[in-house]
Amino acid sequence: MKRVIAIFILVLLLDACSKVPITGRSRLSAVSHEEIMPLVNEQYDSVINEGKVLTNTADGRKVVEVGSRISKAVENFLVQEGYGDIVDEFDWEFNLLESEQINAWCMPGGKVAFYTGILPITKNETGIAVVMGHEIAHAVASHSQERMSNGMAANLGLSIFSAAMGQNPTMMQQLLLQSVGIGSQLGMLKFSRKHELEADELGLLFMAMAGYDPREAPVFWERMSAAGGEAPPEFLSTHPGPDRRIERLNANMKKAMEYYEQAK
Repeated sequence: MKRVIAIFILVLLLDACSKVPITGRSRLSAVSHEEIMPLVNEQYDSVINEGKVLTNTADGRKVVEVGSRISKAVENFLVQEGYGDIVDEFDWEFNLLESEQINAWCMPGGKVAFYTGILPITKNETGIAVVMGHEIAHAVASHSQERMSNGMAANLGLSIFSAAMGQNPTMMQQLLLQSVGIGSQLGMLKFSRKHELEADELGLLFMAMAGYDPREAPVFWERMSAAGGEAPPEFLSTHPGPDRRIERLNANMKKAMEYYEQAK
């Protein structure tokens, strides 16, 4: 009986797996786009409505401009590479919120938020592109869905999303917010570090595809490291150390520069 159950669980896991574009990493995908978007829209609108939105300011318009430019380049690339089904899932939205937090995040479907606290570190349009490419990469790689899938497996077994919502809607809301970096990261740390490095790699390529110089990415992370002092910013609190990130970015720089030269 135990063997039958184990085989059944294995089949469910294999059926719920998909691959990340470009990196080819297998991921657990027990949460579909159609299932999660009503919750995403509700939670994103709640954050926006409760915060002070500065999207119509000069800084806010720059965030939108950079986000639109990178997302368009990424969509064109994904369509060319045969990932048109992923592109159909995006409904990009970019907002700048007033907050001292040095942070930015992206919900499934391309719902991005920047906090004003990170702008002194981005410094310019290319610096914004470093962060934006990273956040767009989270959406393309479906990191939130993967973290939620792992969270569901840990807390509710292999429940389907609709059943999990029925069992514990508050937990599902918390899992979503945690999966994008809002609230406690407990229980998702081991997944977070892997995803952040993958988002760094993809984000480096994405900013280059849009014509932003990828060589500025390691420079940004040097500034981010210096800004932390003894207490790291929220953007780094559960993430790999800056030295490791910079090393990985430089290892992928040759590939990124090829995209950059093509985009110029």
